[in-house]
Amino acid sequence: MTNELTLDSLRNQITAGEVDTVLASFVDMQGRLMGKRFLAQHFVDSAWEETHCCNYLLATDLEMATPGGYVSTSWEAGYGDYVMKPDLSTLRPVPWLEGTVMVLCDILDHHTHKDIPHSPRAMLKRQIARLKAMGFDAMTATELEFFLFEKSYDEIRKSGFRDLEPISGYNEDYNILQTTREEHVMRPLRNHLYAAGIPIENSKGEAEAGQEELNIKYDHALNTADFHTIAKHAIKEISWAQGHAASFMPKWHHTRVGSSSHVHQSLWKDGQPAFYDADDKLGMSDLMKYYMAGMLKYAPDYMYFLAPYVNSYKRFQKGTFAPTRTIWSVDNRTAGFRLCGDGTKAVRVECRVGGSDLNPYLAIAAQIAAGIKGIEDKLPLDPPFSGDAYEGDTGMIPQNLRDAHATLKNSTMLRAAMGDDVIDHYSRCAEVELEDFDRVVTDYEIKRGFERA
Repeated sequence: MTNELTLDSLRNQITAGEVDTVLASFVDMQGRLMGKRFLAQHFVDSAWEETHCCNYLLATDLEMATPGGYVSTSWEAGYGDYVMKPDLSTLRPVPWLEGTVMVLCDILDHHTHKDIPHSPRAMLKRQIARLKAMGFDAMTATELEFFLFEKSYDEIRKSGFRDLEPISGYNEDYNILQTTREEHVMRPLRNHLYAAGIPIENSKGEAEAGQEELNIKYDHALNTADFHTIAKHAIKEISWAQGHAASFMPKWHHTRVGSSSHVHQSLWKDGQPAFYDADDKLGMSDLMKYYMAGMLKYAPDYMYFLAPYVNSYKRFQKGTFAPTRTIWSVDNRTAGFRLCGDGTKAVRVECRVGGSDLNPYLAIAAQIAAGIKGIEDKLPLDPPFSGDAYEGDTGMIPQNLRDAHATLKNSTMLRAAMGDDVIDHYSRCAEVELEDFDRVVTDYEIKRGFERA
């Protein structure tokens, strides 16, 4: 794995003619990389200290619209600037683009140079700092599931997103023959990301035709979110370069299984797993039980951060490995929360609720906040569920974005952990998504009611 770049080593690469472009990127609310392409020499001369962007970029939707209702920015306020402050510890090569390196930026107030509270990276850093004050480090990993399609983004767009055909013709879960046929995308993806300093473990076929999974090594929470975001961006660019489209839409067809983004997590203290207790039957410390109880109790509150769009909720169907209940079980993939590594120092909790469209910074931050609350209140953990969790009778997750918006907006726990302004900001984001969807007449409605209604 390539060592991360320093500013001095970047200067040397520029002088040697090896690098000419620097991507100064930040993460928006939707989890996408936004930013600027700098002439590399200008970046090392001055822009490495800071640059600027319009503040509407943290108050928009997937279409880059400028909806009203946000306190932080508006037409009335004139849409001013934020500061993009490069975090030089994230400077890394981008091997799939010629002569290019990347750096992630934090978003700061133009006048005070303080973090913008609702920027995703700042939200996660705040919860990490809360844990740090308690003496703990959050270790996490995310799984990236996505679909590869035969055609390119442009071809699919020009067709009106109709007649979508996955890159394979059958379920390829763990299938070596079929994934060999996809190595022209997946092999450069693994190798380029590893060369970019992302600790890739493996890729595999997932449980549907054309569905892939990429796994990245367990790491500190902020690194995990950074790795996830860069990897997701790379998947789209490398697929595009090979003439294919990659989609992280969680449910692109009603007869196909959805794509998730499971989040694994544990707390460590002084380099040792704080979730582990050798004397416990399952290896779970009291701390872990409190943390998990918080995650379970407040799962409805942070559901929006796991499933942020109308489509996100189409994934939660019985018998699809997408959970429908916020209950926990031991090594059971039907439950919303799975205990992994029971009885070992690798004991951890896997949240299986989130979809492939989640923003990892927001999802991890919200779960840490819930876990902290569980620790603070020493919440009791119910016994693990046994059997088919789809047949359970408790813990139903919010069934649609409208319900998730209500639980987010009314969450006293998240307001205390993240601030009223932050929760109001993301509540408005959910409202914008609902308002946009409610305006649209869908193909389903026309086909069903055009003649027969």
